[in-house]
Amino acid sequence: MEENQPNTGKYALTYGAILGGMSIIFILMLFSVDMHYQGGAIVVVISVLLAIAAIVFGMIQFRKANRGFMTLSQAMKVGVGIALVGGIIGIIFNQVMTSVIDPEMLNKAMEFQKEGLLESTKMTSEQIDAQMELGKSFATPGIQIAIGLVFSLVTGLIYSVIAGLILKREENLN
Repeated sequence: MEENQPNTGKYALTYGAILGGMSIIFILMLFSVDMHYQGGAIVVVISVLLAIAAIVFGMIQFRKANRGFMTLSQAMKVGVGIALVGGIIGIIFNQVMTSVIDPEMLNKAMEFQKEGLLESTKMTSEQIDAQMELGKSFATPGIQIAIGLVFSLVTGLIYSVIAGLILKREENLN
């Protein structure tokens, strides 16, 4: 008698929600020290580690529920699903952040970036201002949502393929 396989969607939703929650907590921690608009390498590294941890842990839990087996296809469904759900939650929270919690966030980010460019490049003030104006055209909610979704899916796919290749364990049907 064939056993029921666990549903990849259940794991994607569960661990995607966990990833989204961890991302919100991380953003609120940055907000509490007024660093939520600055970005930087350490913020990127922590964000990547959170995503990888959620994806890997979700895959491991799926594999345990599936009698210790998981195909690469199942791993990718779980991983990309986790990244998508976590990304959607993060995108929604980012929209709340920029429109309700800190409506000046984008202006702060632009000013921070402008100061960094003034210190680190040989660009003129006019060139930097032109670059900032170009950046503002990409700061609309629609473009932010689209870029966020694409970024979540692409990074989720990359992390899922790597983790899936490491964690897969296929049943030998001989």
